[in-house]
Amino acid sequence: MVKRIVANIKTNDLSRANQFYQDILELDVLMDHGWIKTLGNNEEAKVQISFAEQGGNDTEVPDFSIEVDNVDEIYGKMKDAGFEIAYELTNEEWGVRRFFVKDPFEKLINILSHQ
Repeated sequence: MVKRIVANIKTNDLSRANQFYQDILELDVLMDHGWIKTLGNNEEAKVQISFAEQGGNDTEVPDFSIEVDNVDEIYGKMKDAGFEIAYELTNEEWGVRRFFVKDPFEKLINILSHQ
């Protein structure tokens, strides 16, 4: 049985994750060995992996999705911090409110809340 799935993003500068993932998304440092830093929280979640031909409404398929409880607040913080919004905040017909943003590593992130 799969217990968890971890996303690994290659970088030469671990500190580039700080503003986006720690300051704005409020993830905690769970492990830091100097060459790898793992961020997360103590929430329990189902193991999921998605495969897609497109990202919905003919958008690009995001590298991964992050569900938050306050998508409007996170959207504002991302804009204020100058991160590139690739798909504006939208209420989708399948019951999510979401936006796409480029993280410091050029990954396309789908940030969403269920409605």
